Amino acid sequence: MMKQSLLALTVLAALSGCSLDGDDGAQGPVGEVGAPGTPGDDGKNLPRELDIAVVGRFNTGIYGQSAAEIVQFHKASKSAFAINAAQNRIEVIPLSALPVTSVGGPVSDDSLTSTAFTFPDSVTVKNAAGNDVTINLGEANSIAIYADMLAIAVAAPLKTDNGAVLFYSLSATGVGTFVKAVSVGALPDMLTFTPDGSKVLVANEGEPDTDYLADPEGSVSVISLSDGVPADVAATINLTSNMVFSSDLLDETDYDTDTKRRALLQAAGVKFAGPAGTTVAQDLEPEYITVSADSKKAWVSLQEANAIGILDLTDMTIEVKALGLKDWSQYSMDYTNEDEVPSFRKLPGVYGLYQPDTIASYQWNGATFIVSANEGDSRDWDAYSEDIRAADIIDPDELNKTFSTELQALYDATGGDDGLGRLKVTAALVDPDNDGVVESLYAYGGRSFSIWDQNINQVYDSGDDFGRISAAILGNNFNSAHTENKGDNRSDDKGGEPEAVDVGTIAGRTYAFIAQERSGDLFVYDVTNPFQAAFVSHYNNRNFDVEFELDDELADPCDTSEGMDCTEVPLAGDLGPESVKFVAASDSPNGNPLLIVSNEVSGSVTVYQVTEK
Repeated sequence: MMKQSLLALTVLAALSGCSLDGDDGAQGPVGEVGAPGTPGDDGKNLPRELDIAVVGRFNTGIYGQSAAEIVQFHKASKSAFAINAAQNRIEVIPLSALPVTSVGGPVSDDSLTSTAFTFPDSVTVKNAAGNDVTINLGEANSIAIYADMLAIAVAAPLKTDNGAVLFYSLSATGVGTFVKAVSVGALPDMLTFTPDGSKVLVANEGEPDTDYLADPEGSVSVISLSDGVPADVAATINLTSNMVFSSDLLDETDYDTDTKRRALLQAAGVKFAGPAGTTVAQDLEPEYITVSADSKKAWVSLQEANAIGILDLTDMTIEVKALGLKDWSQYSMDYTNEDEVPSFRKLPGVYGLYQPDTIASYQWNGATFIVSANEGDSRDWDAYSEDIRAADIIDPDELNKTFSTELQALYDATGGDDGLGRLKVTAALVDPDNDGVVESLYAYGGRSFSIWDQNINQVYDSGDDFGRISAAILGNNFNSAHTENKGDNRSDDKGGEPEAVDVGTIAGRTYAFIAQERSGDLFVYDVTNPFQAAFVSHYNNRNFDVEFELDDELADPCDTSEGMDCTEVPLAGDLGPESVKFVAASDSPNGNPLLIVSNEVSGSVTVYQVTEK
C-alpha cells in the first residue's frame, strides 16, 4: 500500500507540472559543468572523529618506581626517549618499525624494545665566577630534545641543593655525545627548548625537605645557546627582584619587601600555604613551562599556589597571575569514596583550585593560548601539611570549627562524615577571617582541563566532563587508583587527576590530549577554536578485571610482607600516565600522527596512532 500511495503522488505531481494541450518538446542540450565548489569552513563547527589505536608498547617490567616518566621524540633516530627513574637512565625506544594497524593485545603488548642511555654521577660546571666546580648528580627529572640536541634536567642527591642540565649531541642512531653541563637551581623538575632553539628554560621547583630545615627558592633558569653551544652559566629569573606586577594591583605602594609582595599576590587570589616565616620565592614552586611560538614569552605553572607565571624572556621578568576558583555549584562532582559507585551532585559552597601540573600552548588567529591539566596538589610534609578532610574541620578533636548554616545543610544532605566529609580540602583557606565559622570548602584540582589566553584569562574549562565521561564508560571502575583496581577510591581526593597534556595538529585541526594519572583515562578534545572546544574521544588502555595491589611509597612497591601482590600487574595495562608527547604525521616513523604516553606506575611507554576516521 505504501508503494502504491507513493506512486500515485508521483504521478499527480508530474501531471500538475505539465500541459495537456500537446506533446512535450525535445530535451535541451546539457549545460556546462560548473566550477568545483570551495571547501567548507574547515569544519570549524563540526569536530571530526578520531581513530585511536595502540601500535606499540614498551614495558620495563619495573612497577611502582617511576620507571617511565617524561617522554620525548627524536626525529632523526625515529626513537622515543623516556626517563627510567628507577634505574636512573633514559630508555631509547626505536619506533622505525611501527605498524599502521593496532597491535593484537594493546593492554599487555611488549612489542617495543630499548637501549639504555646513561649519564655520569658527577659533572664539572662553571660557577658564577667562571671557575670549574665538580658537583654530584642525583635523579633525572626531565628531558627535552631540539633537532639533535638532548637536554637532561638532573637534581642533586640532596634535592634542596642546586642541580644541573646535561647537554648531549645525538647521532642518527640516538647515541649521545656529551657537550656540557650547566648548573641550575634546586630540584630542576622540568625543562624545555624555546621553539627557535636559542634557549633552554628550566623550572626549578625548589621543594623543601620534609622537616623544612631547608627550603630553597623556586626559580627559572635560562640557558642561552649560540650556534648550538650552551652558555657556561645560566641566567636566573627569580621570584623576588625579577617579579613584576600589573598596574591594576598597584597604587602608590611599592613592593620592595617580601611582606608587600605576598600581600599583593594574596589579594589577587594567589594561594599560599606553608610554615610561618617562609618567603614568596620559597612558596612559589615552578612546575612546568610552555613557550610562545616567537620564543619571546613563556608561561610557568605554579601548581600549589594555583597560579601561572608569565615570563618575559627579553626583560627576564615574571608576572604571577592567580587562576581563580572553580565553582562546584555549577558542575557535578563525586566527592566520596565510601559509596564505591559514581554519584554526582552540585555542591554550593565548594570550590576547586585549578592547580595545573602540565601546561602546553598553541596558536589561534595569531594569539597564544595555554592548555592546562588541572591536577591539583597540596603541601604535605612532616613539618607542615595543609591536607584535611571536610569532616575534620568540625571535629572537636581536630580544627573544631563550625560550618555556616548553608554549608552544614549541604553536609548533612550529602551523607555527613561518609559523604562530603570525605572530601580532602586545604586547611590554609578554611577560616580566613578567623571567626570560627567556615562558609566555603576549597578542594584540590579542577578535575578538568582549561584553556587560558596569553594574559591568563580563562576562555574554556571542561567542567565535569572527565568524571561523567569516565563514569559512563568505565562504570564503577571510574576514579580508580593506579595502585589497585578498586573503583571510586579517588573520588574524595582530586578524582582521576588530570596530569599530562600536549597539543597537536591532525589534518588542519588542533587537538588537546589529556591523560589522567590515577584512572588512566586519555581524553581528546578539538581545541582548534579555543572558544568552541569540543570533546572528541576517550581511551583507556587498562584491564580492570585483574586483581593486584602495590604501594609506590614503599621501598619495594610489591613487597609481599606488606600485603602487596603484583603478580597480575603485567596484565593490568597502563598505570599512572605521567607525560604525553604528540608527534606530527610529518615527523612520524609510520607516516601517521602519534601520541607517546609514559606510565610511571606500570613502567610502560605506549605509542598510539591517532588518525581521522
